[in-house]
Amino acid sequence: MARIPNLAVQLVAAGNRHDMITQMITDIADVVTRRLLALAEAKFGPPPARYAWLACGSQGRQEQTGVSDQDNCLILEDGLDADALAWFDPFARFVSDGLHACGYVHCPGDMMATNPRWCQPVSVWRDYFAHWIASPGKEAQMLASVMFDLGVIGGDATLFGGLQAETLKASVRNSIFTAHMATNALAHGTPLGLLKNLATIWSGEHRNTIDMKLNGVVPVVDLGRMYALQGRLDVVNTRARIEAAIAGRIISPGGGRDLLDAYDMIAQSRLDHQAERIKQGQAPDNFLPPVDLSSFERSHLRDAFVVVKTMQSALMQGHNVLG
Repeated sequence: MARIPNLAVQLVAAGNRHDMITQMITDIADVVTRRLLALAEAKFGPPPARYAWLACGSQGRQEQTGVSDQDNCLILEDGLDADALAWFDPFARFVSDGLHACGYVHCPGDMMATNPRWCQPVSVWRDYFAHWIASPGKEAQMLASVMFDLGVIGGDATLFGGLQAETLKASVRNSIFTAHMATNALAHGTPLGLLKNLATIWSGEHRNTIDMKLNGVVPVVDLGRMYALQGRLDVVNTRARIEAAIAGRIISPGGGRDLLDAYDMIAQSRLDHQAERIKQGQAPDNFLPPVDLSSFERSHLRDAFVVVKTMQSALMQGHNVLG
């Protein structure tokens, strides 16, 4: 993990696309996780039941950068007794602590398989999703947003496949849930002022910068997730979701291509900023000062945010097709 920042710098300098770089960085996290799962099985013996270890968030979407903590969960087969369920406690702790030692720090929100809430049999997970869909409160929207970005890293993927298909089907059928999720998807605004100029953070430690995660990448990630829900798409990578949404006519080809270009511009600018900080001996972060960009780059970044805002407006109005 300590070498990943320098790897990111080299990949950016070589002109690699942002999605190729984040895929490679995520692949490293996946390999580390699978190795730890194998070591855990060697240490504790054969598991008493089938399991699936899943990554949430950016690792689940295959979009990790050099600034990532760990978000994971365990889905277990049904019919376990108390002893079998308890077996997975030290197993999950071993893997999670191993990831932490490798630099994938423990999730501050405790969204990890070490939390009993997120280490449960399939039937319990089915109840979780059913409850979130039926009662889409604030916490339910937040949890659903995280859990709709799951990716199987190790174990038996079939434990998740059926659950994912059921959940997507139930989501589409519940218009109240999808409306709440759409509202949640619009919670992160783009950094544009009244005249659609770039608007920076106006006070505090990150004054005069743009948060390229919360106000840059996240709005596009949220749009991609909504398109996946609307189209019952089982892909979780943001770019793949947008491409599938175009193919499925969930959004228009023109609007979709504009959004892909906008996403590429925003995500690449974020990675370039992180790489520059690493080269200067600083820790990578998401706070980009627009003053560091040329006027040409600022203009194109602004145009990218305008596209995202336009697609957010289309979602808010209940349709996704641009004229």
